[in-house]
Amino acid sequence: MTLRSRTGLALLLTAALTASGCSTLSRLNPFPKDEAPGEVASEGERIAIIAFDQKVEAAEALKGVDFFLPDPVALSEWSMPGGTLENSVGHVAAGGGLSMAWKRGFGEGSGRGAHVTAPPVAANGKIYVMDGEATVSALDAQTGAEVWKVNLRPDSKRDKEAFGGGIAIADGRLYVASGFRFIAQLNADTGAVGWKVATEQPIHAAPTVAGGRLFVVAVDNTLLSYNTADGTPSWTYQALSESSRILGASSPAVSGDTVVAAFGSGELVALRAANGNDLWNEALSRASRNNALSEIRDIPGRPVIFQGDVFAVSHSGVFAATDLRTGQARWTLPITGITTPWPSGDVVYVVDKGGQVICVARESGQIYWIRDLGEGRGKAKGGLMGISVGKKKYVSKPVWSSPILASGKVITASNQGELVALNAKTGAVEKTMNLGSGVLLGPISINNTIYIATDEAQLIALR
Repeated sequence: MTLRSRTGLALLLTAALTASGCSTLSRLNPFPKDEAPGEVASEGERIAIIAFDQKVEAAEALKGVDFFLPDPVALSEWSMPGGTLENSVGHVAAGGGLSMAWKRGFGEGSGRGAHVTAPPVAANGKIYVMDGEATVSALDAQTGAEVWKVNLRPDSKRDKEAFGGGIAIADGRLYVASGFRFIAQLNADTGAVGWKVATEQPIHAAPTVAGGRLFVVAVDNTLLSYNTADGTPSWTYQALSESSRILGASSPAVSGDTVVAAFGSGELVALRAANGNDLWNEALSRASRNNALSEIRDIPGRPVIFQGDVFAVSHSGVFAATDLRTGQARWTLPITGITTPWPSGDVVYVVDKGGQVICVARESGQIYWIRDLGEGRGKAKGGLMGISVGKKKYVSKPVWSSPILASGKVITASNQGELVALNAKTGAVEKTMNLGSGVLLGPISINNTIYIATDEAQLIALR
């Protein structure tokens, strides 16, 4: 089996996860249909020890029921990969008619050995982006004009090809983490390098910066912390080793003196930000006998802290609301995802790997509505991700980005270049548009404008 993808290695495995029409169960059955062995049961009562996969459905009691969403508020900055230290923004005022104001290229896009994985961040009228070759740029938020650019790729024989990483802003400094095995601090106004420190492992995630510390997850499932003043290392936390994972990573969330990190092992861990002492550890994983890929337990999306709960979804099929203080799961749903949940008001929105946008009651875990964006799209021509098995070719359904709640609409974009805006209360499709390039990174927003970084290293502004 060969995988052909223009969206990049960062989500290499998701093509197999979302492909339609590619079933392996029948191929693995050694018995012809008319010669399959009969079931044999011993005496006594048989108890099923493996349940069928649960189906996620809207609750009958909640159909048509209204729920609270706060009024949208325009933001002036988006300093962390998830907008804030808690990776929680709420409801932004942005987008308006969702018309394209401008599109600007910012470097090397996703391709062989290069992958755009850094969510944009914004402050002081600038949008900061990083391309697939560790070149960081500052663009004017109104016009998209380049303010400064710096190439941080090291001249190393060891890392000729690398990918991943991201950026964050704190106290007038831009912090960079990279799959080229380094972290760095830049002057956010000029791009001048303050310091640059080599790391032992590649870093496939954007950093989170709080209280004078930089937190980032390395590819070996280690949470690293550094002093932001000079880049000296502080404490580390080693999660369980995991050989199979999505080739991307999550950015930690920070609330007060607690940092919550997610790992490729499916672990959701809370630690003391000051010293790395662990507070609790929860495994968001479940195995399925019908899907070997459920053994990939990764939590690629960011954990989100909102009103005392931590929301996170894993690739192995667990979406959970966990009490931040105790680490106890308040509810779980059998949802498989690689995106970041979006809580606001009474609900939390999540996009699963099959392209369903799901609106969940935040307190109870019951479901208000489900909108399947992948329905009818699996056989469409021109998809950017596909699988070839022998002479047979399968075109995958779209892979959708993490959502944003903006001016009453839940907005997500796909690796096939389509943007969809849903009514936040009902899930009805309000608008679709062609962005002209595939997208895997969730949108961000400042000053009534939505910004989207594409796989081809283009920044799109929507107003």
